[in-house]
Amino acid sequence: MTLTHPLPVAAGAPVHTLWQELDRRFAETGEARLTIAPARLAESGIALRDLRCGYGAGDSIVIERSGFYQSAGLWTNHPPAARLATGLLPGPDGRDHPRRPPKPAGTFYERYDRKAEATVSFELLDLRRHLSLFHRWQNDPRVAFFWEEDKSEEELAHYLSTRLENPSVMPVISSFDGEPAGYLEFYWGREDRLGAYYESDPWDRGWHGLIGERRHLGRKKTAAWIRSLSHYLFLDCPLTEKLVGEPRADNVKLLRYSEAHAWRKVREFDFPHKRAALMHCDREEFFASARF
Repeated sequence: MTLTHPLPVAAGAPVHTLWQELDRRFAETGEARLTIAPARLAESGIALRDLRCGYGAGDSIVIERSGFYQSAGLWTNHPPAARLATGLLPGPDGRDHPRRPPKPAGTFYERYDRKAEATVSFELLDLRRHLSLFHRWQNDPRVAFFWEEDKSEEELAHYLSTRLENPSVMPVISSFDGEPAGYLEFYWGREDRLGAYYESDPWDRGWHGLIGERRHLGRKKTAAWIRSLSHYLFLDCPLTEKLVGEPRADNVKLLRYSEAHAWRKVREFDFPHKRAALMHCDREEFFASARF
């Protein structure tokens, strides 16, 4: 089920407070749906339409878990990539690719992960603040084995600059509890090198990633990282029905962690530089299985 992702709502607003309450109740109960009394809305001055993810059923209002985590405005602070509610869809850029929106500034996603007991956040990479960190991570032999970018700061500055300038790629610093922990590249699948190796749809999104700080490695935080990046990419564009990835086929740990969060291995194939596993994650399956 694809829902229209709303504009952000200010923290402390009545509907924001109610969303926080529902998020807590979903986490505590594990239920697929919750009910609230209409009086709960009335006492806060909230109209049903403001809830965005609830519907009336007799004397109750029902909130589905899947709909809630696709539409409640708790985690991002910028408009989605496409605004279905107003019919403002980006047009083609001269090929069969839609126009891509501007990159968000600063921190654009934040969510407390109860299983990892840590807050996951994403911010747009800032070359001045993050270059030395990125250089250190890429020159760690553990990272270099998979990324093959163990180069000088000057070379990596060029690498990052091209991604900051490319409208189809978003270079991102991911943090745990405010401490930079890793690097992500979010991309539109049709413009990526991967687009030539599978039947791409215009709104497919994908990612490359690394956890650079060794103290943030481990099952719980890696799972929180994959949950969060998948969640954000679906939230960011309501037209995105599929996420894609192409990790090295021998990256056994990443494949195992991903498959536990609704990612599935479609097949293996050969890039010029590596044997890759084509991975897909479908929106409906992700929100049906994800527990935040």
